Amino acid sequence: MKKNNVRAKLQRGEPSIGTWLTLPDTTSAQLMAAVGFDWLTVELEHTPVTFETAAQSFAIIAASGVVPLARVPWNTGENIKRVLDTGAYGIVVPMVNSRAEAEAVVNAARYAPLGKRSIGGQMHAVNFGTDPGTYYAKANDEILVVIMAEHIEAIEAAEDILSVPGIDAVFIGPNDLHNSLGKAPAFDSEHKEFVDAVAHILKTARKNNIAAGIHVIDAAAAQRRVAEGFQFIAVASEAGFMLNKAQEVARQLGLGNKGAVAKY
Repeated sequence: MKKNNVRAKLQRGEPSIGTWLTLPDTTSAQLMAAVGFDWLTVELEHTPVTFETAAQSFAIIAASGVVPLARVPWNTGENIKRVLDTGAYGIVVPMVNSRAEAEAVVNAARYAPLGKRSIGGQMHAVNFGTDPGTYYAKANDEILVVIMAEHIEAIEAAEDILSVPGIDAVFIGPNDLHNSLGKAPAFDSEHKEFVDAVAHILKTARKNNIAAGIHVIDAAAAQRRVAEGFQFIAVASEAGFMLNKAQEVARQLGLGNKGAVAKY
């Protein structure tokens, strides 16, 4: 059975850097899998990506030697089970704001005795290069479980949330976190409340021996967060990269509008 190299890196205390796939297209997944990122997260929360397209993308990404992850639409057993059973190597779960919600994630993502994930499917084993029986026996050692801290409620309950067994990483969603603090959505800022919240998650993650992660805008921001101790880092998205470069060229040619382009 193939190893989940991202989970192994995080357990060794090393950084692992990837990006988001937001376009409902397997061609972009194939092209991005050749870029060199450790992992690619198929975004199902805020995009028109279907479970079918996601499953096809997982297979393409895994076959390229990159780790396929999925951000599920919401914290439900159905969402988590479907992406794992169709071949994702791990999950990113949004808006986990309490210990009970974190426990629900682990129950859905881990087989017994660690959780209550149900048995079934074929595609998960194929993407790991093994048979279903071996997958069921070893999946708990390979599946990456990432919960998101993107609301002030999660910051306040961080100790309770991050002490739940079975969680590998906590990932800060800066746009929603800013919004919950009454600030304009942004990847980063100097607002004291935001800075303190980020520092609190990093400190609490370290205390509980799990990896801290965050979404950033560019390579420079990723390098700064690695230096601070963050390990699981997402840089923009494939659509953000495309739009950013396209607008740069258009501006150089005196074309287009003067508004900022979305980075994510």
